[in-house]
Amino acid sequence: MTAVHRGLICLACSIWACSGWAGSLNYCQGQIEPGAATQDRLIQVAAVVKSELERSGQTLALVARSGLALQRFDHRYSHAGVSLKASPNTPWSVRQLYYACDEQRPRIFDQGMSGFVLGANDPAEGYVSIVLLPAEAALALERAALDDSQAVQLLGATYSANAYAFGLRYQNCNQWLAEMLASAWGGAWTVADDARGQAQQWLQTEGYAPSVFDLGWRPLVWLAGLLPWLHTDDHPPDDLAQAQFRVSMPQSIAAFVHHRLTGATHVELCYTAQHIVVHHGWEPIAPGCKPADGDTVLALQRP
Repeated sequence: MTAVHRGLICLACSIWACSGWAGSLNYCQGQIEPGAATQDRLIQVAAVVKSELERSGQTLALVARSGLALQRFDHRYSHAGVSLKASPNTPWSVRQLYYACDEQRPRIFDQGMSGFVLGANDPAEGYVSIVLLPAEAALALERAALDDSQAVQLLGATYSANAYAFGLRYQNCNQWLAEMLASAWGGAWTVADDARGQAQQWLQTEGYAPSVFDLGWRPLVWLAGLLPWLHTDDHPPDDLAQAQFRVSMPQSIAAFVHHRLTGATHVELCYTAQHIVVHHGWEPIAPGCKPADGDTVLALQRP
């Protein structure tokens, strides 16, 4: 299998990592939980994430976790959601879209922060992104995210890992979040049946730029159509001719927020088997979870 083929399969797995133990094309056939030592380490990471959220003084944040390696596509994060201090589940639970295997359809799911972090595919080294919003934008998004009817109104009926960001046929987990931002910040819409269409129109008007996955070779577009959870029939012909997909990803959502909202801030955490690094600022942590000057380094406690 070539590196390009492996990258395409990673794309399928990573964009589709929308719940629990994700990261396999056999996701709905059950996952192997990490061992006790790994779980303990990731629970420590989740505790640091919640500590940072509490320290921020905010009641809401956009959070994302790393998944399978997407370095070829220049993406560190695969899955994002809204972390809410006032969550009806537990404080700082993450409201997100996930794929319900038994029902074979997407659902809205509130997951505790420990479970969210434990969903990372690589327990040996991982990353968590926290985007904090200015007060007015945060309040509007909090109201929208906690409104069950509004959250469900934006839920697509059919899941696709590489869903076209401006199409209604499919939806992936990050696309639901992007449309939730539009719903919260774009004003009241009167046509509930077209909530997703109006959200996407607002995103386009406001300059939202989805992530571009350049496959580099047109036959790979055909291959993508044969893989589970990937589809090509919603993408514009011009994109397919260029062997590319435009998809909502945590990176594109964070970039949109960063450029649109003055005062939005970013905290990134990474972990290895030995330590956690906490970095404040929009410049990403160096690959390999290498701390820079001014970063906080916390030793992980062995069980």
